[in-house]
Amino acid sequence: MAANTGNNPYEVEMPTAQYTTALELLLQQKISKLRDRFMTGGGHIGKAASPVNQIGTVEFRAPQARYSPIEFQFPNYTRRWVTPNDRDVGIPVDKFDELKTIVNPTSGITMAVVAAANRFFDDLLIGSAFASASTGVDASSLQTETWPATTFLVADTFGNGSSVGLTYDKVIEGRRILRHWQNDLEAEEVVLVIGSQQESDLLRQAELLDKQFNGAPLVESGTVTRVAGCNVVVTERLNTSSSNTLRNCIMGVKSFLYLGLWKDMNSNVSQRMDLTSHPWQLYSMLSAGATRMQLGKGVQINCADTTGYDPTAA
Repeated sequence: MAANTGNNPYEVEMPTAQYTTALELLLQQKISKLRDRFMTGGGHIGKAASPVNQIGTVEFRAPQARYSPIEFQFPNYTRRWVTPNDRDVGIPVDKFDELKTIVNPTSGITMAVVAAANRFFDDLLIGSAFASASTGVDASSLQTETWPATTFLVADTFGNGSSVGLTYDKVIEGRRILRHWQNDLEAEEVVLVIGSQQESDLLRQAELLDKQFNGAPLVESGTVTRVAGCNVVVTERLNTSSSNTLRNCIMGVKSFLYLGLWKDMNSNVSQRMDLTSHPWQLYSMLSAGATRMQLGKGVQINCADTTGYDPTAA
């Protein structure tokens, strides 16, 4: 037997390495934060779909002279439209590679694909909040509804002389705007979508931490769950503006945004007999779109934030 040349008297001459079969996803958003918070509908077909028919206001008026003809009112009828976005992903698992490893990647691949679909749904909803929307009675003659620059905006400087993060006053102002536009805040849940920096901003404010302001705790295990009657959702997928110095936070009732599904995520595992080594193939596809349902049902709250977009994004 050859002599031990190392300084460790217990060093073996044929060292081995042990590997685990466990597979962990790298850091990423895995679940949908918004799909259950706003409206969702499925079964859509065609190049565009209308999730709702809308009717304008009518008012009671003083009648004309006795026995005069009835003067009809003609409400404004319209529809909101959503269009599909097709996406897919295909991932192969080589049979020769499987022979050379003890790790089975199929479960990890499936988890990664599901996480990607959930992020895609959230991105659709976030992108539709302040984007242009399509309205009209018929899909062949649509009108474009743009997001007003200031009507439904709580500016980053609200209540201060300079740009600041999320404050309790900004949340209260957002609720005021929703109430002013006749949203029934007792009947519909109000959702406040913020980023990690805004959550940090709130955790520093006495209005959330002091029982003098709130009868029930609003912070659970360091997480803000509710503020000023709004259910809080934290996501790093929110858009930024002004050279990435402002976070465009979303406040709205449940019917503010709509996620339309032409095809929910569908996965198929098959063996590719036409390719060398006959690899397994995981193929997933989906088709969905999102739109804003009405102006007045949502508010944009801008907050000073330089932390940037989701750092785990591909």
